[in-house]
Amino acid sequence: MQSKHIMKRIAASLLFAFAGAACFGSAHAQDAATSAAAQSYNPDADVTRVMKLFDVPGIAIAVVKDGKVLVAEGYGVRELGQPARVDAKTLFEVASNSKAFTAAALAMLVDEGKLAWDDPVTKHLPDFQMYDAYVTHEMTVRDLLTHRSGLGLGAGDLLWWPTTNFSTDEIIQKLRYIPPATSFRSSYAYDNLLYIVAGKIVAAKSGKTWGETIRERILTPVGMAGTVTSVAEEAGNPDVAHAHSKINDRIASVKAMPVPNAVGAVGINTNAEDMARWMRVLLDGGRVGTDADGREVRLFSAKQARELWTAQTPIRIGEPDARLAATKPSFSAYGLGFQLRDYDGKLVAMHSGALQGFYSKVILVPEAKLGIAILTNAESGGSLNALQYRLLDKYLGSHVAGPDPIGAVAAVEQDSHAKELARLNKSSAGRVAKSMPSLALAGYDGDYQDPWYGLATIRHVGAKQILTFARTPDLSGELTHYQHDTFIVRWKERNFNADAYVTFSLNPDGSIERMKMQPISTETDFSYDFQDLNFKPVKSTPKTGS
Repeated sequence: MQSKHIMKRIAASLLFAFAGAACFGSAHAQDAATSAAAQSYNPDADVTRVMKLFDVPGIAIAVVKDGKVLVAEGYGVRELGQPARVDAKTLFEVASNSKAFTAAALAMLVDEGKLAWDDPVTKHLPDFQMYDAYVTHEMTVRDLLTHRSGLGLGAGDLLWWPTTNFSTDEIIQKLRYIPPATSFRSSYAYDNLLYIVAGKIVAAKSGKTWGETIRERILTPVGMAGTVTSVAEEAGNPDVAHAHSKINDRIASVKAMPVPNAVGAVGINTNAEDMARWMRVLLDGGRVGTDADGREVRLFSAKQARELWTAQTPIRIGEPDARLAATKPSFSAYGLGFQLRDYDGKLVAMHSGALQGFYSKVILVPEAKLGIAILTNAESGGSLNALQYRLLDKYLGSHVAGPDPIGAVAAVEQDSHAKELARLNKSSAGRVAKSMPSLALAGYDGDYQDPWYGLATIRHVGAKQILTFARTPDLSGELTHYQHDTFIVRWKERNFNADAYVTFSLNPDGSIERMKMQPISTETDFSYDFQDLNFKPVKSTPKTGS
């Protein structure tokens, strides 16, 4: 990407030297034509088509270009089966798009000299501890934001997802029990827990909660008056989008997923109008505007703006489906609160967010002064990708994704889902259906302890055998035998779409040595990190005689 960019600049300079003002006039005219085309584009038909193709009840989008808000609109309904429409003020949970706010808050603290990006975390949180003592000692504030800690993908997310009753401090304390998947700083693996730690540092250095700090230091100066930092703050506001998930491949209204213990990683609930304001500040390098005396007002310095969008951790680039091959980036990396890649030869700073019933995406193209935010009340990554490619091409005046990226993304998603269903059917058909468990079913009942999550319990409730997670009220489901000593747990909350295999290993004497879990479907959200759990039976304390 850099070499291409440099060559383009050199070529442009040479052409300028030979052609003089005529070349400048031509380039200026081309930019003006692209800007005019962007301003004339109406996304209504494309958004409506995406909603229909991907079963999304409601979408809000915001588009800013050259410092102007081109679009801040809502489409569809807030809740399936209800008449209330999504508008530009409708609140959506934006999940991991909150990470940029945490990164910005830290950047402000760096500007103020209250911390440095390369300070050890223990300088600001003395009790912080990772599994490995070396990593604990070497982990910096920068490392918290760059997904290179050695933790596996989504490691430890079951401490907060689905909604748990662990406190934020308990979650941070449990990091010391989560073993690494790779060596420190050797590879990229997306995590949430370290952003929770980053949020704790924001609170510690400001002397207020993460939410209070974000409101006072970012939301209020930017003018994001409708944005809140928790689901609880939405109480009494009727203009709130409702969560929706697929149940047996049919879209359904479901309850939201409050996660007050995961602020820093998630927490922001916002709307199209406010996202337009936020993107304008980001595209202007942290500049909010000027005060009454004409002095520049900034959230953070231009230096910190560059730091947020500087590549920190390389990300391996996968091969897209042939129908979307042209969208493959030349480079991919993570900065500080933003994923970085290229599109149409331009740098893109972006992020996505996912919580139960809500998916969102923010895309920023600094060179084009373009920002796009897409907020949805459904769990459809395809809808985000389809609109991302369509809107980028329209507003950049490019044709990278082809004539119909919406149709291409829909076809790829449908084919992928069909292949996964076929794989699951083949796997089920190949099981040893007549096999029997090694123990009587009651022999699997008991309490099981994992080093970082804690307690899970298997009990008979009437004729059913139920697995429950002690600190996650909604994570409860019935066990049914699959084959040998493997069972399947089907969660009571069917919208989780996260049923899992539960496998027992036995000691030579026939007692249970451990219980392991694994998601059944590859489509299960990675935050259901069942595969990282290592449950062992809790031995009952023998009763002593009187």
